[in-house]
Amino acid sequence: MFIQPWDAALDSAEWQTWIAGGHDFGLLSVNGRPGRPPTVVPTHFVSGDDELLIHLARPNPVWESIEYDPNVTFTVIGDYAFVPGPWRAKSGTPPTDGVPTSYYAAVEFTCRAHIVDDPRQKAELLSRQLAHFQPEGDHAPVVVDQPPYGRMLSGIRGLRLEVTDVRAKFKYDDHKPVEHRAAAADRLTARGQGLDAPTAGQQLRRLDRIGTWNP
Repeated sequence: MFIQPWDAALDSAEWQTWIAGGHDFGLLSVNGRPGRPPTVVPTHFVSGDDELLIHLARPNPVWESIEYDPNVTFTVIGDYAFVPGPWRAKSGTPPTDGVPTSYYAAVEFTCRAHIVDDPRQKAELLSRQLAHFQPEGDHAPVVVDQPPYGRMLSGIRGLRLEVTDVRAKFKYDDHKPVEHRAAAADRLTARGQGLDAPTAGQQLRRLDRIGTWNP
């Protein structure tokens, strides 16, 4: 992932807060064997202390690739929107001369994958995921050899992704003048399509922290 200086995370707390704010779905990318393309799996995840927790179906073809090469990446993308060219035209130039772009936030984790096959460890992993996604507790306990989850554990494998590096990008035109960014956020809010509203929120949040970009 290419990151311009003005698109970089301002500190680790910025991307950690963004992930914790409901961005818990991403893409697991695994190197394939020589001559094969990489394997990419969309999935929910739970973040822990320097690790990401995932479970996938046992028949998933990703396992062969992970066993061959456990070095993987996991990418989370959100708060994105297409920004049309006229919105970005420089002052005093025709609107049609503006160059369009995409706004988005992305966090890329470099990880070493550890496969979890022990039934009790899988039960613990699933319990942690349920605690995150169903905090109300409206589910049966995940216990080995007890219904309903016990009999299902053999059908999945867990993944502990040990995070070795994190790269975060918040691409919201932070190198452009304050007035330009504020106007773009207003236009996104007014358009109100897709993820326009959270995209505008990210742009305004960065605007408040950065102000005028100072290389």
